[in-house]
Amino acid sequence: AGPTVEQQAEMARAGGRTLAALQPEQRAQIIYRLADLLTDQREDILLANKKDLEEAENKGRLALPLLKRLSLSTSKLNSLAIGLRQIAASSQDSVGRVIRRTRIAKDLDLEQVTVPIGVLLVIFESRPDCLPQVSALAIASGNGLLLKGGKEATHSNQILHHLTQEALSIHGVRDAVQLVNTREEVEDLCRLDKLIDLIIPRGSSQLVRDIQKAAKGIPVMGHSEGICHVYVDTDASVEKVTRIIRDSKCEYPAACNALETLLIHRDLLRTPLFDQIIDMLRVEQVKIHAGPKFASYLTFSPSEVKSLRTEYGDLECCIEVVDSVQEAVEHIHKYGSSHTDVIITENEKTAEFFLQHVDSACVFWNASTRFSDGYRFGLGAEVGISTSRIHARGPVGIEGLLTTKWLLRGDNHVVSDFSEQGSMKYLHESLPLPQRNAS
Repeated sequence: AGPTVEQQAEMARAGGRTLAALQPEQRAQIIYRLADLLTDQREDILLANKKDLEEAENKGRLALPLLKRLSLSTSKLNSLAIGLRQIAASSQDSVGRVIRRTRIAKDLDLEQVTVPIGVLLVIFESRPDCLPQVSALAIASGNGLLLKGGKEATHSNQILHHLTQEALSIHGVRDAVQLVNTREEVEDLCRLDKLIDLIIPRGSSQLVRDIQKAAKGIPVMGHSEGICHVYVDTDASVEKVTRIIRDSKCEYPAACNALETLLIHRDLLRTPLFDQIIDMLRVEQVKIHAGPKFASYLTFSPSEVKSLRTEYGDLECCIEVVDSVQEAVEHIHKYGSSHTDVIITENEKTAEFFLQHVDSACVFWNASTRFSDGYRFGLGAEVGISTSRIHARGPVGIEGLLTTKWLLRGDNHVVSDFSEQGSMKYLHESLPLPQRNAS
């Protein structure tokens, strides 16, 4: 039977508040302990994951990219543990950090400080490694957490949640992270607007769209699509182009930060560089779709793309031709999803134009789209990548899970003293911030 999901949300709220009241080093100790458990209990975790993989294969429900996401390995657990230790190290100065101090008047001082958002609901598909990452970020930021994983990862999620609670127990905050095991549908969870402060979906674009539709009154943070572009400029280096494109498309094609549309400057058509790109994609067995402009240049072309706004999530991509960097930027704004977009060029002026004008969460010069990731950005991990413009954008780490509150310390102050006839005057002086913890 167990608690209802409403009770679990209440437990997460109470546990989160206790967690937020701990000392920063105590929250860090919990995360370090979880990192140790991931490697110490490796065999049990991999055994549980093997059960999930076998069940998924027997039922034949999961496509190959999703099976890959479901699979855990020793190296995945090791890099997870490294990421968690990064989060623990950077969490020391997150909750309660003073970001503004103002002297309103004599003996009336105002501070703006960072605080947790409250209760997070994270809904994720296939990827059990998401559970310890998100848990660590919630712990570091003092948030209560409700986790809803996919049925395909039941065994893996249960053991990882058990280890998370074991780590939380060292400071008596076991209830702060809850795994929803009841049969509640995602739509039911999205109605708990009095209990949940933020929903973060991790999964397919369809999942995100469904949650955005179902969430009545609860903000949703995330991205519904990862339509990432790489633009190859006329001044691109031959050595860099194939390396960056191969990594962006082929290293992990199911990822949301994988390349989906390759934009090529018209002057590069029928050059050795263009041939090299096509040869590399063929060797990597990438299926090519032609954009309308690209198709018009060819006597015999690959299948013309149905839509220039497609996230393939597999070894497929669209190639389209543009006449200038300006046209590349316009194409990205028209068909992209504001996730991650890249320019390959040796021309610094062109690169800076692209970096300043492309309105995406992540914009790169001469680097793979796959760098768009919390771990690679040094955030330790991310709860997701946000393409929304409010609150947090790009890979969201600890900072994106905090909001602020205002603390005013006075001594018998009242507003009427500040009227024209009153005895007090507003000063509104900026005060120096306290020194941040160097560790």
